[in-house]
Amino acid sequence: MSKEAANNAQLSQTYKELQGKIEDYREKRDDLNKKTKEYITQLQELENQIAENLKVAKDEYKKKRDFWNNKVKKLKDKKIEYKGILDNFIEERKTLQKKGPDGKEQGKYGDLKQITRKIENLERMIETENLEINEENAIIDQIKELAEVKQDLLESQNSDELVKLDRKIEIVKLNLNKIYEQLSKWSNKSQDNHAKMLEIYDVIGDLKEKKKKMEEELIKNKQAADMYHEQFLELMNQRKKISKNYRPSRTTSKSERRPRKIRFKDTKVKEAEMLEQLKKEKLADALEKKKAGKKLNLYEARLILEAQNQDN
Repeated sequence: MSKEAANNAQLSQTYKELQGKIEDYREKRDDLNKKTKEYITQLQELENQIAENLKVAKDEYKKKRDFWNNKVKKLKDKKIEYKGILDNFIEERKTLQKKGPDGKEQGKYGDLKQITRKIENLERMIETENLEINEENAIIDQIKELAEVKQDLLESQNSDELVKLDRKIEIVKLNLNKIYEQLSKWSNKSQDNHAKMLEIYDVIGDLKEKKKKMEEELIKNKQAADMYHEQFLELMNQRKKISKNYRPSRTTSKSERRPRKIRFKDTKVKEAEMLEQLKKEKLADALEKKKAGKKLNLYEARLILEAQNQDN
């Protein structure tokens, strides 16, 4: 075998080995690029889900919760107002109970319960203790005086003024009970909407965590794709150099040589077209995300920057 033939045989063997690696790297790179595109699509879907859930949480449940919270706040102010009125009426009633029919204070003997208790204690003293006649007469006088005061208090409690005041107190208590019932209903509605809003925020949190992990996987996947692409280009350059140095033997016909050259050229053109088409698709996706105000990953940002530099 001539030196030229041996050299051609070695180059042919090297060329075949490179071609096998080129096809392997191309397939791995294309698979990773396909996966990158799938990641981008999934990330866009996650971002849409997050946006939709945020809209529901804010425009529906948060809005309703704030509405009922506002009503509860106003009703609590009204409750405080009515409690103040009730306290004033109760104090006014106590004052009336201490006055006799003539309007004078009967505070010397206390209220009705205190007077009744004093009378009972004095009567018990007469029954149980060994008293002198003058001591017993003095106690009887006290009982009479207390009985008169008690009667005056009973009459004052049945006065028109006290009856009117009792009616007012009952009306205020009735209104307060209605306020408490309404407060309970409105507070429950507010809490229900708040709980539903928190449930959606939990879902949003899960979606964001899923998105974060997917972005990390996307970066790793893109780095692997870039690595295979760089190796692919390096092998393409090596094959190109071998093609330049390759000299077919004299026994090789033109018809045998031509298809190899054509196949190499066609493969190179097809490869360039595939790369350009994939790049255009990813650039279009990135521009759409940017227009929608969505977050771009590192690869998408780089594509847009390169496109802008080319335009300039």
